[in-house]
Amino acid sequence: LQLNHRGRYRCNVWLNNGVSWGWEESAPVTVTVHGVPPSGVSLSAQPPGGQVALGDRLMLSCTVATGTGPLSFSWHREGSGALLGTDPLLELHHVGDNDSGQYWCRVSDGDSVAKSDPLNVTVL
Repeated sequence: LQLNHRGRYRCNVWLNNGVSWGWEESAPVTVTVHGVPPSGVSLSAQPPGGQVALGDRLMLSCTVATGTGPLSFSWHREGSGALLGTDPLLELHHVGDNDSGQYWCRVSDGDSVAKSDPLNVTVL
């Protein structure tokens, strides 16, 4: 079942009982589909623990335990007002000293927002 399945439904049946025949239509019913807000947002890092050598690559992954879509993602770092990415994966190529800090992701279904706990990234 998807959110776009909501709406009004009715059925039609062809009747032919030997005396009368034709289409009969049921009364309409309204189907309501409720979305599940995102929750259980968590981060993981590659290399594990968020410790990465200067100049290496860091992959951060944001996962959602529950929530119906469509879901949108945004990546943030402490002290930076800039949006870092909008995919469930954030890849930092050739990390530098200024890439150290706390990272988190936010997930939204358009109505509600859930945020991960921060992950501390250390550039060695």
